[in-house]
Amino acid sequence: MRAFALGSLAAGAALWSAAPGLAQGKGLAMLGTLNKGEWTIKQRGGAPDRKICLKTGVELIQIMHRENGCNQFVVEDGAARVTVQYTCPGNGYGRTSIRRETGALVQLESQGIHDGMPFQLIAEARRTGSC
Repeated sequence: MRAFALGSLAAGAALWSAAPGLAQGKGLAMLGTLNKGEWTIKQRGGAPDRKICLKTGVELIQIMHRENGCNQFVVEDGAARVTVQYTCPGNGYGRTSIRRETGALVQLESQGIHDGMPFQLIAEARRTGSC
């Protein structure tokens, strides 16, 4: 009985460790449909506008965590909406949802912890030019 329980536990662990790879796949295709160039992020609540240069679309995922080396897990990967949860060792984590309205307009929602402080971002991002 104990051997069966340990075998089941090992099988479950193997499946769990494979799950992130299955979830990642060749996903986030929606981000590749966004127009490349300069995008302006208008955050609701009066924060100043931010400008970013969009090359692949993934730049929108970690708005508050611009550093490399964060681990990402795809939660939702649809034709018009993606959700990604990420962890940045030593600098917090976040969860971002991006809803595509057009190739030049998306709605962003992101929340998490950055530099030890909670954040929540609700914004509209729009292509505004070249970069």
